[in-house]
Amino acid sequence: MSLESPVLEIDPLLDDPKTRIIVCCGSGGVGKTTTAASLGVRAAERGRTAVVLTIDPARRLAQSMGLTELDNTPREVAGIDRSAGGSLHAMMLDMKRTFDEVVVQHSDQERARAILENPFYQSLSAGFAGTQEYMAMEKLGQLRAQDAWDLIIVDTPPSRSALDFLDAPKRLGSFLDGKFIKLLMAPAKVGGRAGVKFLNIGMSMMTGTLSKVMGAGLLRDVQTFVAAMDTMFGGFRTRADATYRLLQAPGTAFLVVAAPERDALREAAYFVERLAAEDMPLAGLVLNRVHGSGAAHLTAERALAAAEALEEALEENLADGGIVDHPAGKADSQRASASSSASTAGSSSAGSSSASGSGTSSTASTSSTATAAGTERLAAGLLRLHAERMQVVARERRTRDRFVSVHPEVPMVDVTALPGDVHDLTGLRAIGEQLADGRPAAA
Repeated sequence: MSLESPVLEIDPLLDDPKTRIIVCCGSGGVGKTTTAASLGVRAAERGRTAVVLTIDPARRLAQSMGLTELDNTPREVAGIDRSAGGSLHAMMLDMKRTFDEVVVQHSDQERARAILENPFYQSLSAGFAGTQEYMAMEKLGQLRAQDAWDLIIVDTPPSRSALDFLDAPKRLGSFLDGKFIKLLMAPAKVGGRAGVKFLNIGMSMMTGTLSKVMGAGLLRDVQTFVAAMDTMFGGFRTRADATYRLLQAPGTAFLVVAAPERDALREAAYFVERLAAEDMPLAGLVLNRVHGSGAAHLTAERALAAAEALEEALEENLADGGIVDHPAGKADSQRASASSSASTAGSSSAGSSSASGSGTSSTASTSSTATAAGTERLAAGLLRLHAERMQVVARERRTRDRFVSVHPEVPMVDVTALPGDVHDLTGLRAIGEQLADGRPAAA
Protein backbone atom coordinates (compact mmCIF):
# COMPACT_ATOMS: atom_id res chain seq x y z
CA MET A 1 0.00 0.00 0.00
CA SER A 2 1.55 3.30 -1.10
CA LEU A 3 1.82 6.23 1.27
CA GLU A 4 -0.46 9.11 0.35
CA SER A 5 0.66 12.73 0.06
CA PRO A 6 -1.40 15.90 -0.41
CA VAL A 7 -2.32 16.52 -4.05
CA LEU A 8 -0.50 19.36 -5.80
CA GLU A 9 -3.19 21.41 -7.56
CA ILE A 10 -1.56 23.09 -10.53
CA ASP A 11 -4.48 24.92 -12.14
CA PRO A 12 -5.41 26.95 -9.02
CA LEU A 13 -1.74 27.92 -8.72
CA LEU A 14 -1.60 29.06 -12.36
CA ASP A 15 -4.97 30.81 -12.23
CA ASP A 16 -4.25 32.81 -9.08
CA PRO A 17 -3.36 36.38 -10.19
CA LYS A 18 -1.25 36.73 -7.04
CA THR A 19 1.11 34.07 -8.38
CA ARG A 20 3.72 36.11 -10.25
CA ILE A 21 6.78 33.84 -10.26
CA ILE A 22 7.07 30.04 -10.46
CA VAL A 23 10.55 28.58 -10.05
CA CYS A 24 11.11 25.02 -11.27
CA CYS A 25 14.12 23.57 -9.51
CA GLY A 26 15.78 20.21 -8.91
CA SER A 27 18.76 18.18 -10.01
CA GLY A 28 19.80 17.85 -13.64
CA GLY A 29 18.10 15.49 -16.07
CA VAL A 30 14.71 15.24 -14.36
CA GLY A 31 12.66 17.23 -16.89
CA LYS A 32 12.68 20.73 -15.34
CA THR A 33 12.79 22.47 -18.71
CA THR A 34 9.92 20.49 -20.20
CA THR A 35 7.90 20.97 -17.01
CA ALA A 36 8.48 24.75 -17.10
CA ALA A 37 7.49 24.92 -20.78
CA SER A 38 4.34 22.85 -20.16
CA LEU A 39 3.35 25.13 -17.30
CA GLY A 40 3.87 28.15 -19.54
CA VAL A 41 1.65 26.75 -22.30
CA ARG A 42 -1.11 25.81 -19.86
CA ALA A 43 -0.98 29.14 -18.04
CA ALA A 44 -1.13 31.11 -21.31
CA GLU A 45 -4.09 29.11 -22.60
CA ARG A 46 -5.89 29.73 -19.31
CA GLY A 47 -5.53 33.50 -19.68
CA ARG A 48 -2.14 34.41 -18.17
CA THR A 49 0.41 36.62 -19.88
CA ALA A 50 3.38 34.34 -19.27
CA VAL A 51 7.07 34.21 -20.09
CA VAL A 52 9.31 31.17 -19.66
CA LEU A 53 12.97 31.79 -18.84
CA THR A 54 14.91 28.62 -19.61
CA ILE A 55 18.56 27.76 -19.20
CA ASP A 56 18.47 24.66 -21.41
CA PRO A 57 20.36 25.25 -24.70
CA ALA A 58 18.77 22.21 -26.39
CA ARG A 59 17.12 23.12 -29.69
CA ARG A 60 14.30 20.63 -29.09
CA LEU A 61 12.66 23.00 -26.60
CA ALA A 62 12.61 25.84 -29.13
CA GLN A 63 11.25 23.46 -31.74
CA SER A 64 8.53 22.18 -29.40
CA MET A 65 7.36 25.78 -29.05
CA GLY A 66 7.48 26.38 -32.79
CA LEU A 67 10.46 28.74 -32.56
CA THR A 68 13.53 28.58 -34.77
CA GLU A 69 15.72 29.75 -31.89
CA LEU A 70 15.71 31.02 -28.32
CA ASP A 71 17.99 33.80 -27.11
CA ASN A 72 18.27 36.48 -24.44
CA THR A 73 15.23 38.36 -25.79
CA PRO A 74 11.70 37.08 -25.08
CA ARG A 75 10.05 35.78 -28.25
CA GLU A 76 6.33 35.18 -28.63
CA VAL A 77 5.26 31.56 -29.08
CA ALA A 78 2.85 31.06 -31.98
CA GLY A 79 0.16 28.40 -31.90
CA ILE A 80 -1.08 29.26 -28.42
CA ASP A 81 -4.85 29.30 -28.01
CA ARG A 82 -5.47 32.94 -27.08
CA SER A 83 -9.24 32.67 -26.68
CA ALA A 84 -8.86 33.16 -22.91
CA GLY A 85 -6.80 36.32 -23.46
CA GLY A 86 -3.39 34.93 -22.57
CA SER A 87 -0.08 34.82 -24.39
CA LEU A 88 3.29 33.10 -24.05
CA HIS A 89 6.83 34.31 -24.61
CA ALA A 90 9.99 32.26 -24.19
CA MET A 91 13.67 33.06 -23.86
CA MET A 92 16.93 31.30 -23.12
CA LEU A 93 19.44 32.85 -20.74
CA ASP A 94 22.60 34.08 -22.42
CA MET A 95 24.88 34.32 -19.40
CA LYS A 96 27.56 36.57 -20.90
CA ARG A 97 25.10 38.86 -22.67
CA THR A 98 23.14 39.34 -19.44
CA PHE A 99 26.35 40.18 -17.58
CA ASP A 100 27.24 42.67 -20.35
CA GLU A 101 23.80 44.28 -20.06
CA VAL A 102 24.28 44.73 -16.32
CA VAL A 103 27.66 46.39 -16.88
CA VAL A 104 26.30 48.75 -19.54
CA GLN A 105 23.21 49.61 -17.48
CA HIS A 106 25.07 50.42 -14.27
CA SER A 107 28.19 52.25 -15.46
CA ASP A 108 29.12 55.12 -17.74
CA GLN A 109 30.15 54.52 -21.36
CA GLU A 110 33.92 54.77 -20.83
CA ARG A 111 33.95 52.53 -17.77
CA ALA A 112 31.65 50.01 -19.47
CA ARG A 113 33.98 49.79 -22.46
CA ALA A 114 37.00 49.25 -20.20
CA ILE A 115 35.20 46.44 -18.35
CA LEU A 116 33.83 44.70 -21.44
CA GLU A 117 37.25 44.68 -23.12
CA ASN A 118 39.05 43.40 -20.03
CA PRO A 119 40.30 39.79 -20.52
CA PHE A 120 39.67 38.87 -16.88
CA TYR A 121 36.07 40.10 -17.13
CA GLN A 122 35.55 38.08 -20.32
CA SER A 123 36.66 34.93 -18.52
CA LEU A 124 34.61 35.77 -15.42
CA SER A 125 31.41 36.46 -17.36
CA ALA A 126 31.74 33.28 -19.39
CA GLY A 127 32.60 30.69 -16.79
CA PHE A 128 33.06 31.79 -13.17
CA ALA A 129 31.48 29.33 -10.74
CA GLY A 130 27.99 30.53 -9.85
CA THR A 131 27.82 33.16 -12.61
CA GLN A 132 25.12 31.30 -14.54
CA GLU A 133 22.93 30.94 -11.46
CA TYR A 134 23.52 34.58 -10.47
CA MET A 135 22.73 35.85 -13.97
CA ALA A 136 19.52 33.83 -14.02
CA MET A 137 18.49 35.79 -10.95
CA GLU A 138 19.60 39.06 -12.56
CA LYS A 139 17.42 38.27 -15.58
CA LEU A 140 14.52 37.34 -13.31
CA GLY A 141 14.85 40.72 -11.60
CA GLN A 142 14.88 42.49 -14.98
CA LEU A 143 11.76 40.67 -16.20
CA ARG A 144 9.92 41.38 -12.96
CA ALA A 145 10.86 45.07 -13.13
CA GLN A 146 9.55 45.37 -16.71
CA ASP A 147 6.10 44.23 -15.52
CA ALA A 148 5.20 43.18 -19.08
CA TRP A 149 4.13 39.69 -17.93
CA ASP A 150 1.88 38.71 -15.05
CA LEU A 151 3.57 35.29 -14.69
CA ILE A 152 7.26 34.46 -14.96
CA ILE A 153 8.26 30.79 -15.01
CA VAL A 154 11.93 30.10 -14.35
CA ASP A 155 13.75 26.93 -15.30
CA THR A 156 16.76 26.91 -12.97
CA PRO A 157 20.22 26.07 -14.31
CA PRO A 158 21.23 22.40 -14.46
CA SER A 159 23.58 21.96 -11.51
CA ARG A 160 25.43 19.06 -9.94
CA SER A 161 23.67 20.09 -6.77
CA ALA A 162 20.24 21.69 -6.65
CA LEU A 163 21.48 23.85 -3.78
CA ASP A 164 23.79 25.81 -6.13
CA PHE A 165 20.83 27.87 -7.30
CA LEU A 166 20.19 29.36 -3.86
CA ASP A 167 23.86 29.69 -3.00
CA ALA A 168 24.99 31.48 -6.18
CA PRO A 169 24.09 35.10 -5.24
CA LYS A 170 25.77 34.74 -1.86
CA ARG A 171 28.79 33.03 -3.40
CA LEU A 172 29.32 35.83 -5.92
CA GLY A 173 28.85 38.37 -3.13
CA SER A 174 31.47 36.56 -1.03
CA PHE A 175 33.87 36.70 -3.97
CA LEU A 176 33.35 40.44 -4.37
CA ASP A 177 33.79 40.94 -0.61
CA GLY A 178 36.82 38.67 -0.39
CA LYS A 179 40.15 39.76 1.06
CA PHE A 180 41.90 39.35 -2.28
CA ILE A 181 39.50 41.70 -4.06
CA LYS A 182 39.64 44.22 -1.22
CA LEU A 183 43.44 44.16 -1.34
CA LEU A 184 43.43 44.82 -5.06
CA MET A 185 40.97 47.70 -4.54
CA ALA A 186 43.03 49.26 -1.77
CA PRO A 187 45.24 51.56 -3.92
CA ALA A 188 42.19 53.30 -5.32
CA LYS A 189 40.75 53.93 -1.89
CA VAL A 190 43.72 55.00 0.19
CA GLY A 191 44.16 58.77 0.66
CA GLY A 192 47.24 60.97 1.04
CA ARG A 193 50.68 60.80 -0.54
CA ALA A 194 52.22 59.16 2.53
CA GLY A 195 49.54 56.50 2.51
CA VAL A 196 49.98 55.89 -1.17
CA LYS A 197 53.78 55.63 -0.76
CA PHE A 198 53.44 53.19 2.14
CA LEU A 199 50.83 51.15 0.32
CA ASN A 200 52.83 51.07 -2.89
CA ILE A 201 55.76 49.52 -1.04
CA GLY A 202 53.52 46.79 0.32
CA MET A 203 51.71 46.33 -2.98
CA SER A 204 55.00 46.04 -4.85
CA MET A 205 56.09 43.22 -2.57
CA MET A 206 52.70 41.48 -2.88
CA THR A 207 52.31 41.91 -6.63
CA GLY A 208 55.86 40.67 -7.16
CA THR A 209 54.92 37.42 -5.47
CA LEU A 210 51.53 37.18 -7.18
CA SER A 211 53.09 37.88 -10.57
CA LYS A 212 55.25 34.80 -10.17
CA VAL A 213 52.19 32.71 -9.27
CA MET A 214 49.56 34.18 -11.60
CA GLY A 215 51.64 35.79 -14.30
CA ALA A 216 52.11 39.53 -14.67
CA GLY A 217 49.56 39.85 -17.47
CA LEU A 218 46.76 38.12 -15.55
CA LEU A 219 47.42 40.11 -12.38
CA ARG A 220 47.35 43.37 -14.37
CA ASP A 221 44.03 42.36 -15.97
CA VAL A 222 42.55 41.55 -12.56
CA GLN A 223 43.68 44.86 -11.08
CA THR A 224 42.28 46.80 -14.04
CA PHE A 225 39.00 44.91 -13.80
CA VAL A 226 38.65 45.50 -10.05
CA ALA A 227 39.41 49.20 -10.43
CA ALA A 228 36.78 49.58 -13.15
CA MET A 229 34.17 47.51 -11.30
CA ASP A 230 34.72 49.19 -7.94
CA THR A 231 31.60 51.35 -8.13
CA MET A 232 29.47 48.44 -9.34
CA PHE A 233 30.28 45.91 -6.60
CA GLY A 234 27.75 47.43 -4.25
CA GLY A 235 25.11 47.22 -6.96
CA PHE A 236 25.72 43.50 -7.45
CA ARG A 237 25.22 42.85 -3.76
CA THR A 238 22.14 45.08 -3.58
CA ARG A 239 20.45 43.37 -6.53
CA ALA A 240 21.37 39.93 -5.24
CA ASP A 241 19.75 40.75 -1.90
CA ALA A 242 16.68 42.21 -3.63
CA THR A 243 16.23 39.14 -5.82
CA TYR A 244 16.62 36.88 -2.81
CA ARG A 245 13.86 38.78 -1.03
CA LEU A 246 11.73 38.56 -4.19
CA LEU A 247 12.05 34.78 -4.08
CA GLN A 248 10.86 34.79 -0.47
CA ALA A 249 7.92 37.12 -1.09
CA PRO A 250 4.27 36.12 -1.45
CA GLY A 251 3.49 35.57 -5.11
CA THR A 252 6.52 33.34 -5.67
CA ALA A 253 6.08 29.56 -5.75
CA PHE A 254 8.81 26.92 -5.93
CA LEU A 255 8.11 23.65 -7.69
CA VAL A 256 10.67 20.94 -7.04
CA VAL A 257 10.94 18.59 -10.03
CA ALA A 258 12.27 15.06 -9.54
CA ALA A 259 12.25 11.62 -11.12
CA PRO A 260 11.27 8.48 -9.18
CA GLU A 261 14.92 7.59 -8.66
CA ARG A 262 16.85 7.45 -5.42
CA ASP A 263 19.45 10.13 -6.23
CA ALA A 264 16.90 12.55 -7.74
CA LEU A 265 14.51 12.27 -4.79
CA ARG A 266 17.37 12.57 -2.30
CA GLU A 267 18.35 15.83 -4.00
CA ALA A 268 14.69 16.90 -3.94
CA ALA A 269 14.52 16.19 -0.21
CA TYR A 270 17.61 18.37 0.40
CA PHE A 271 16.02 21.15 -1.64
CA VAL A 272 12.71 20.93 0.24
CA GLU A 273 14.58 21.21 3.52
CA ARG A 274 16.70 24.11 2.27
CA LEU A 275 13.68 26.03 1.02
CA ALA A 276 12.05 25.62 4.42
CA ALA A 277 15.21 26.82 6.15
CA GLU A 278 15.33 29.91 3.90
CA ASP A 279 11.61 30.67 4.36
CA MET A 280 10.92 30.29 0.66
CA PRO A 281 7.42 29.29 -0.47
CA LEU A 282 7.28 25.67 -1.65
CA ALA A 283 4.19 24.83 -3.73
CA GLY A 284 4.98 21.15 -4.06
CA LEU A 285 6.84 18.43 -5.94
CA VAL A 286 6.38 17.24 -9.52
CA LEU A 287 7.36 13.58 -9.85
CA ASN A 288 8.28 13.17 -13.48
CA ARG A 289 8.56 10.08 -15.72
CA VAL A 290 6.60 7.75 -13.47
CA HIS A 291 5.90 4.30 -14.88
CA GLY A 292 2.53 2.61 -14.57
CA SER A 293 0.56 -0.30 -15.99
CA GLY A 294 -2.98 -0.81 -17.20
CA ALA A 295 -2.93 -4.34 -15.73
CA ALA A 296 -1.75 -3.61 -12.19
CA HIS A 297 -3.82 -6.48 -10.80
CA LEU A 298 -1.39 -8.90 -12.46
CA THR A 299 1.64 -8.81 -10.19
CA ALA A 300 5.21 -9.44 -11.31
CA GLU A 301 5.26 -12.75 -9.42
CA ARG A 302 2.06 -14.02 -11.03
CA ALA A 303 3.21 -12.91 -14.49
CA LEU A 304 6.55 -14.71 -14.13
CA ALA A 305 4.84 -17.85 -12.82
CA ALA A 306 2.43 -17.85 -15.78
CA ALA A 307 5.29 -17.34 -18.25
CA GLU A 308 7.26 -20.21 -16.74
CA ALA A 309 4.20 -22.48 -16.82
CA LEU A 310 3.62 -21.71 -20.52
CA GLU A 311 7.27 -22.34 -21.38
CA GLU A 312 7.37 -25.62 -19.43
CA ALA A 313 4.18 -26.88 -21.09
CA LEU A 314 5.57 -25.95 -24.51
CA GLU A 315 8.82 -27.82 -23.85
CA GLU A 316 6.92 -30.91 -22.67
CA ASN A 317 4.74 -30.93 -25.78
CA LEU A 318 7.77 -30.59 -28.03
CA ALA A 319 9.55 -33.40 -26.20
CA ASP A 320 6.49 -35.68 -26.52
CA GLY A 321 6.01 -34.81 -30.20
CA GLY A 322 2.57 -33.36 -29.48
CA ILE A 323 3.19 -29.93 -30.98
CA VAL A 324 5.85 -29.85 -33.67
CA ASP A 325 6.78 -26.64 -35.42
CA HIS A 326 7.68 -28.09 -38.85
CA PRO A 327 9.90 -26.07 -41.17
CA ALA A 328 8.22 -24.66 -44.24
CA GLY A 329 10.12 -27.01 -46.60
CA LYS A 330 8.80 -30.17 -44.97
CA ALA A 331 5.21 -28.90 -45.04
CA ASP A 332 5.58 -28.05 -48.73
CA SER A 333 6.87 -31.56 -49.57
CA GLN A 334 3.91 -33.08 -47.77
CA ARG A 335 1.49 -30.92 -49.75
CA ALA A 336 3.29 -31.84 -53.04
CA SER A 337 3.12 -35.56 -52.20
CA ALA A 338 -0.61 -35.36 -51.47
CA SER A 339 -1.21 -33.55 -54.78
CA SER A 340 0.81 -36.12 -56.75
CA SER A 341 -1.13 -38.98 -55.21
CA ALA A 342 -4.41 -37.36 -56.16
CA SER A 343 -3.31 -36.92 -59.82
CA THR A 344 -2.16 -40.52 -60.19
CA ALA A 345 -5.27 -42.06 -58.74
CA GLY A 346 -7.62 -39.93 -60.88
CA SER A 347 -10.87 -38.38 -59.99
CA SER A 348 -12.81 -41.67 -60.23
CA SER A 349 -11.00 -43.34 -57.31
CA ALA A 350 -12.84 -42.87 -54.07
CA GLY A 351 -9.89 -44.25 -52.14
CA SER A 352 -7.53 -41.74 -53.70
CA SER A 353 -9.95 -38.95 -52.90
CA SER A 354 -9.98 -40.11 -49.32
CA ALA A 355 -6.18 -40.18 -49.20
CA SER A 356 -6.01 -36.66 -50.66
CA GLY A 357 -8.45 -35.38 -48.04
CA SER A 358 -6.37 -37.02 -45.33
CA GLY A 359 -3.22 -35.24 -46.56
CA THR A 360 -4.93 -31.86 -46.55
CA SER A 361 -6.19 -32.46 -43.03
CA SER A 362 -2.70 -33.37 -41.87
CA THR A 363 -1.24 -30.17 -43.36
CA ALA A 364 -3.91 -28.01 -41.67
CA SER A 365 -3.26 -29.72 -38.36
CA THR A 366 0.50 -29.07 -38.62
CA SER A 367 -0.08 -25.40 -39.43
CA SER A 368 -2.51 -25.07 -36.53
CA THR A 369 -0.13 -26.61 -33.98
CA ALA A 370 2.76 -24.43 -35.21
CA THR A 371 0.58 -21.33 -34.79
CA ALA A 372 -0.38 -22.41 -31.28
CA ALA A 373 3.28 -22.88 -30.33
CA GLY A 374 4.17 -19.42 -31.67
CA THR A 375 1.27 -17.85 -29.79
CA GLU A 376 2.36 -19.45 -26.52
CA ARG A 377 5.93 -18.23 -26.98
CA LEU A 378 4.65 -14.70 -27.65
CA ALA A 379 2.38 -14.83 -24.60
CA ALA A 380 5.25 -15.97 -22.39
CA GLY A 381 7.45 -13.15 -23.68
CA LEU A 382 4.76 -10.54 -23.03
CA LEU A 383 4.23 -11.87 -19.52
CA ARG A 384 7.94 -11.49 -18.80
CA LEU A 385 7.90 -7.91 -20.14
CA HIS A 386 4.93 -7.15 -17.90
CA ALA A 387 6.78 -8.63 -14.92
CA GLU A 388 9.77 -6.35 -15.61
CA ARG A 389 7.46 -3.32 -15.86
CA MET A 390 5.75 -4.20 -12.57
CA GLN A 391 9.16 -4.55 -10.88
CA VAL A 392 10.04 -1.03 -12.08
CA VAL A 393 6.68 0.23 -10.80
CA ALA A 394 7.26 -1.37 -7.40
CA ARG A 395 10.79 0.06 -7.14
CA GLU A 396 9.56 3.56 -8.02
CA ARG A 397 6.75 3.25 -5.51
CA ARG A 398 9.18 2.28 -2.73
CA THR A 399 11.41 5.24 -3.62
CA ARG A 400 8.41 7.58 -3.62
CA ASP A 401 7.18 6.20 -0.29
CA ARG A 402 10.55 6.87 1.34
CA PHE A 403 10.30 10.53 0.31
CA VAL A 404 6.69 10.80 1.49
CA SER A 405 7.55 9.20 4.85
CA VAL A 406 10.13 11.94 5.49
CA HIS A 407 8.12 14.83 3.98
CA PRO A 408 4.44 13.87 4.28
CA GLU A 409 3.39 17.53 4.15
CA VAL A 410 4.72 18.19 0.62
CA PRO A 411 1.97 18.18 -2.07
CA MET A 412 2.83 15.99 -5.07
CA VAL A 413 1.65 15.27 -8.59
CA ASP A 414 2.83 12.43 -10.85
CA VAL A 415 3.57 12.75 -14.56
CA THR A 416 3.56 9.45 -16.45
CA ALA A 417 6.62 8.58 -18.53
CA LEU A 418 6.03 9.21 -22.23
CA PRO A 419 7.24 6.82 -24.97
CA GLY A 420 9.32 9.55 -26.63
CA ASP A 421 10.60 13.11 -26.34
CA VAL A 422 8.22 16.06 -26.41
CA HIS A 423 8.68 17.83 -29.74
CA ASP A 424 5.64 20.10 -30.18
CA LEU A 425 2.95 22.08 -28.40
CA THR A 426 0.65 19.05 -28.43
CA GLY A 427 3.16 17.15 -26.29
CA LEU A 428 3.54 20.10 -23.92
CA ARG A 429 -0.25 20.31 -23.59
CA ALA A 430 -0.41 16.59 -22.79
CA ILE A 431 2.08 17.04 -19.97
CA GLY A 432 0.16 20.08 -18.76
CA GLU A 433 -3.01 18.00 -18.57
CA GLN A 434 -1.22 15.40 -16.49
CA LEU A 435 0.12 18.10 -14.19
CA ALA A 436 -3.39 19.49 -13.72
CA ASP A 437 -4.98 16.07 -13.31
CA GLY A 438 -3.59 15.76 -9.80
CA ARG A 439 -3.93 11.99 -9.61
CA PRO A 440 -1.04 9.55 -9.09
CA ALA A 441 0.06 7.69 -12.20
CA ALA A 442 -1.64 4.32 -12.69
CA ALA A 443 0.31 1.71 -10.75
